[in-house]
Amino acid sequence: MLYKKKINESNEFEIRKKKFLKIYKNKFNFPNNFKSNITIKKINKKYINYTKEELLKININFNITGRIIKQRIMGKASFIIIRELLEEIQIYVTEKKISSEFYNNEFKKWDIGDIVAVQGKIFKTKTEQLSIYCSVIILLSKSLRPLPEKFHGLHNQEIRYRKRYLDLLSNKNIMKNFIIRSKILNIIRNFMNHNKFIEVETPMMQNIPGGANAKPFITHHNSLNINMYLRISPELYLKRLIIGGFTKIYEINRNFRNEGISKKHNPEFTMMELYIAYANYKDLMKFIIKLIKNITKKINKNYQIKYQEYIFDINKPFKILTMKNAILYYNKNIKKNELNNINKIKKITQLYNIPIKKKWTIEKIIVKIFKETTENKLIQPTFITEFPTEVSPLARKKNNNKKIVERFEFFIGGMEIGNGFSELNDPKDQKKRFLKQTNNKNQLKNKISFYDSEYIEALEYGMPPTAGLGIGIDRLIMIMTNQKNIKDVILFPTLKPII
Repeated sequence: MLYKKKINESNEFEIRKKKFLKIYKNKFNFPNNFKSNITIKKINKKYINYTKEELLKININFNITGRIIKQRIMGKASFIIIRELLEEIQIYVTEKKISSEFYNNEFKKWDIGDIVAVQGKIFKTKTEQLSIYCSVIILLSKSLRPLPEKFHGLHNQEIRYRKRYLDLLSNKNIMKNFIIRSKILNIIRNFMNHNKFIEVETPMMQNIPGGANAKPFITHHNSLNINMYLRISPELYLKRLIIGGFTKIYEINRNFRNEGISKKHNPEFTMMELYIAYANYKDLMKFIIKLIKNITKKINKNYQIKYQEYIFDINKPFKILTMKNAILYYNKNIKKNELNNINKIKKITQLYNIPIKKKWTIEKIIVKIFKETTENKLIQPTFITEFPTEVSPLARKKNNNKKIVERFEFFIGGMEIGNGFSELNDPKDQKKRFLKQTNNKNQLKNKISFYDSEYIEALEYGMPPTAGLGIGIDRLIMIMTNQKNIKDVILFPTLKPII
């Protein structure tokens, strides 16, 4: 097909603006009373394999809507293609059907990007292209600005994120990713509900930013005249609900952390947190495997995920490594005895140029070494266990080693996707750990930490043995849609404003 030649965008804007002013003077009022009776997707799915003869027998007027994405304007008959979501269909427009005056004085002056309503019958052209023979066509909305590269793609990454609407219009794959995102969220909710979980909601603004070790966003409540914090985690509120008698709960919602932005981090992100009474961290490991299998099967129709150059077979057993063993497995020049000696372990940090602080314990240094040398090597689905108590203030200690907690992190594609542990339900121990956090001067230089006395009081009423898990929804969707950058799975990622 032949398409309109591309012209200077600023000139085209002025041309379109004049067209709009003209139709506006003719009482164009953005009509909103046209009703579709079928989607383009349903037409394509149902009638694509019909023969010309079979289509001629279908005496139905189809009412459809969409955006013009291609035009072939000719003398007395023209073709346009309109799009609705991911689906497209060709429209055959003739002056014979819609009147010569309307065809020449109005329709021919419409542009790519205009939104239209069409009524007509279905047929196939000589080239076997499924089409609608238009009997009525209505302009619903005028596109004043030319679309990027006439739908051939929007390649400037900065513009893609700032003007997501243009990205969606010009890139079918991006639209598809966000449709998949919606499907995954529905699959997760259906899975949770099927497993007898109750979905709950907890405060997004909190008096005390608890539940995770991160820097919060601060806001002010004028009526109460107090500072409040966008939550960094819903954890302490969700555990209050377990204390209150719920046994299986989950929440899918936003968390906010006033920290760095990267390909794996956005200050505002979606998490699912779930809690199961009378369970431990090993039960959660089994649970996350079932959940990932369920999502993969429903999205990919099999148990394989393709991510970058890797293939993940979700039916195969997931790796389980302790943090120390993972360091040793992926860094052959580090020896086991070096991880138990403060002087030797500091030499490792020097060798790898890993910054640490003088008063850090061996346990804290091990976590730092793991993050810097090992995390990004955990490509195949892997559970990392045996986290130090020092960096896990809300997790239950192991019975045989009080320096280690019953905790895991789940990795895939070199990214942490989930963090789960057996919950600490000893109020005395929890109070001691909270106070230690609050009194840590080094932490207070960069983070805001508070002692949550109300949560301790709630614990004193008794919390059953409980297991809790947080899953990074955005990162999980990155894996499922084969995206390297978290901005490609968040519709409106956080960006520095243009001044």
